[in-house]
Amino acid sequence: MTQTNQPNGRPLALIVDDEEDLRLLMQMTLSRLGVDCVTAENVQDAKQQLKQHQFQLCLTDLNLPDGNGIELVQYINQQYSQLPVAVISAYGNMDVAISALKAGAFDFVSKPIQQLQLKNLLEQALKSSINPISDLDLQIENQMLLGNSETIQNLKRTLHKLSRSQAPVYISGESGTGKEVVARLIHQLSNRNEGPFIPVNCGAIPQELMESEFFGHKKGSFTGAQQDKIGLFQAANGGTLFLDEIADLPLAMQVKLLRAIQEKKIRPIGSDQEISVDIRILSATHKDIEQMVQEGKFRQDLFFRIHVIDVKIPPLRERGDDIILLAEHFLQQICQDWQLDTMQLSSKAKEYLLQGYYDGNVRELRNVMERAVTLCESNTIQIEHIQGLRCQNPAPCPTQPASSHAENIPQAPQHDELDILAQSSKTALPKEGLEEYLANIEKRLLIQALDSTHWNRTLAAKKLGMSFRSLRYRLKKFELDSDEE
Repeated sequence: MTQTNQPNGRPLALIVDDEEDLRLLMQMTLSRLGVDCVTAENVQDAKQQLKQHQFQLCLTDLNLPDGNGIELVQYINQQYSQLPVAVISAYGNMDVAISALKAGAFDFVSKPIQQLQLKNLLEQALKSSINPISDLDLQIENQMLLGNSETIQNLKRTLHKLSRSQAPVYISGESGTGKEVVARLIHQLSNRNEGPFIPVNCGAIPQELMESEFFGHKKGSFTGAQQDKIGLFQAANGGTLFLDEIADLPLAMQVKLLRAIQEKKIRPIGSDQEISVDIRILSATHKDIEQMVQEGKFRQDLFFRIHVIDVKIPPLRERGDDIILLAEHFLQQICQDWQLDTMQLSSKAKEYLLQGYYDGNVRELRNVMERAVTLCESNTIQIEHIQGLRCQNPAPCPTQPASSHAENIPQAPQHDELDILAQSSKTALPKEGLEEYLANIEKRLLIQALDSTHWNRTLAAKKLGMSFRSLRYRLKKFELDSDEE
């Protein structure tokens, strides 16, 4: 099962409990699961055993004669940082669980502990104990979370620590900072990386379907339930469930979610039986969730349950030269995806990028680079191709030289255009929505220009008053660039 220093090759666990009967029962249960045990009846005895043996797991009761389990957790984290510790207690209230997890406990389990629950805990803990972060993990980390700034290095160190825990993690940060990327990285670095990672945008699920989406339903449980459905909690079993934009959950759903997280059990709609689930909860939102708690828009008990460990992602403007590193990475990706020659940033373009405020953070920077590639006809991105950034400093941004491609850069509407807009505002609004409506118009114009030039892309670009690169981007966007077409 794992590498140990024992002759028989079985993992070794330390059980700390002041009741002899419970120690014996736990020892027998673990033995059936393939784990050998050493027992201790108090904190001092446990510390002595830690000096004499190399353990792969520690299970400790909360209340001990000469201290408590949380103190032992803190001691082990300081002296034996690679050893996962689970706290087991008959007092399974939420405050105690949160205190144990914040102290560094691998997990918290309420008595009486079921054998399946203990088996899941053992599997996860032993994976954590014998699978430290590998070179491959670090390579994946550097690919997913680019950056050399101090803020990003601190973030990576934090992720290394919490990846060894089962504690819920709350990820905060501005829109576009990469909250889902960080959630995926936590999953990848954790002992759950062989299990599923299930992301869900809580704000995108219709309120009437939320319970079915999260917990599933049985066939015939309501109109339209033509077959059994597995919910997101079951889909994430053995892995990680990432609840993005959790602040958008209605209060009624928050109550049900809290119970599922606390009990680690769910009940599908129409079922009379609960199903145990083994998942780790990660959550995120760009909203001020603490303010929502004060306003009564988000349950305080759920907030404390998901907010055991807080990870804050720095905004792009605080990451210094990471901006250039990311910009060049995106530039390389875009050129590869669009099958273009390699492009580079001019020195002035780099200076300009470093002064950006980036309300949309990393996502905005990616969009800026896509636009720059579209507008640029050479292999060097200049300032005029990335203009329009809001600067961090109150002083004006560097003067942006006039571009020979100014016709490709949107200008403010003139009087005639405003008159047209005013007239069009009196017409019926498009049923399909503005974005789709405008996209359909753009696609029709592209096809007309291509048809009129017998699909000569160079002539079509001239007719439309745009660069060939810009036309090629739009053809890819509307999937009109195949050789057959």
